[in-house]
Amino acid sequence: MSDVYKDQNPTILVIFGITGDLARRKLVPALFHLHRKKLLPPLFQVIGFSRRHMSDDELRNEVGEMVKIQTGHDATLGASFARMFVYRQGMFEDVAGYRALAESLGRKDNEWRVCSNKLFYLAVPPEHYESIFRHIESSGLTEPCSPEEGWTRVVVEKPFGKDLQTAERLDILLGKLFKEEQIYRIDHYLGKETVQNILAFRFSNSFLGPAWDKKAIEEIRIRLWEADGVEHRGAFYDGVGALRDVGQNHLLQLLALFTMEQPERFDADAVRAGRLAALRSLRPMSRRDIVTRTMRAQYAGYRKARGVAPQSETETFFRITAFLTARRWRGVPMVLESGKNIGSAKAEVEVRFRHAEPCLCPPGSGHVYRNVLRYRIQPDEGVSLSFWVKRPGSDMVVEEKDFSFSYKGSFDPTLFIDAYEKLLMDTIQGNQTLFVSTDEIKASWKFIDPIVEAWRKNAVPLISYEPGSTPGHPKS
Repeated sequence: MSDVYKDQNPTILVIFGITGDLARRKLVPALFHLHRKKLLPPLFQVIGFSRRHMSDDELRNEVGEMVKIQTGHDATLGASFARMFVYRQGMFEDVAGYRALAESLGRKDNEWRVCSNKLFYLAVPPEHYESIFRHIESSGLTEPCSPEEGWTRVVVEKPFGKDLQTAERLDILLGKLFKEEQIYRIDHYLGKETVQNILAFRFSNSFLGPAWDKKAIEEIRIRLWEADGVEHRGAFYDGVGALRDVGQNHLLQLLALFTMEQPERFDADAVRAGRLAALRSLRPMSRRDIVTRTMRAQYAGYRKARGVAPQSETETFFRITAFLTARRWRGVPMVLESGKNIGSAKAEVEVRFRHAEPCLCPPGSGHVYRNVLRYRIQPDEGVSLSFWVKRPGSDMVVEEKDFSFSYKGSFDPTLFIDAYEKLLMDTIQGNQTLFVSTDEIKASWKFIDPIVEAWRKNAVPLISYEPGSTPGHPKS
């Protein structure tokens, strides 16, 4: 796999917000693993940009500690890796820091005697995006140092706006600075191994094709349950809520992957076009639909979390029953469900197949024999499919059993790669398959915005649930 990078130009990664939680927990460990596997370009430097005053050595010491804490590797390995890091202090709102950053990039290009690739990663809260983008432009950081070599790309973390209007405003700003092929919008769920496998699972197994439509499938349920509460994210979460935090992105992306048509080829343009078509087929919800097909809830004690308003109406759980206008799926309920403090953490897609008609069931059983496919994303990544067999004995008694496939039980553990490792690799390679297009973001917000607005006007009452339970389910 390391051969992929042998012909790559030297690359400089600038991380805005290097001292933040995302860099500490995800980016630095992912870069460390890529470095150990020799999957980074031979000449590679990371410039950390943040508000704190810090020297290069102080940053390197922190990076070494991050590696030790997050990966369990010893300090020697962490220190060796940390030498590729340097630090530039600057305020996100002050252009002076960006000009100093531009000078640093120029000096490195002179040292390497090449026009290096430039990758800007915004590991900061979304409220800083606009300021950073404007100063990147005004300081000349987006201008190529050579027309023949060296690309410039930008990585933006979700959420992509708070609604359609803010998403479009961000898109207009990005469009003034970068071409679409330079913009990498990360939804880290798309980098998970089991999520990547959805397309292979669906389109490489011919027996699934005839059974993958409204004639055979009764319902699709997509769940993302989290055992933790909001913890230290109270201030951010209270202004967003569960639907915008994970529904608009993670759950709708999973819905698109499970319902999209087979792409003509496996490349970024074709796959993203397939996901977009699925998202655009979401049937808009009327106010009556929202009242009857959505619910929102908040766990008891949420309002006591740090940063949360005392009278907060923010939902920590939601359930939505959506429908698609696409002919293949017309009339099939798509149930999207997510929440915090549920008790049992899981992310899965459940596909419920229709009961056979006529049913060759034991006389008088009164039982409905449905096959259920469960696609587990976390924990215990894998796939199971229920089927029905006769129990041994003289009576005709039918029991449900499972075919089951476990990812970790079936492959060498060394083959697995973290979502952020994969996404960083693809960004350097220029592969946008696992990144969200601007049109996908707009289609998602067009579906979500009316629901958020109706909830804001209390068209759907906010109910309460006890931590460890799931609204509408038995206690977990």
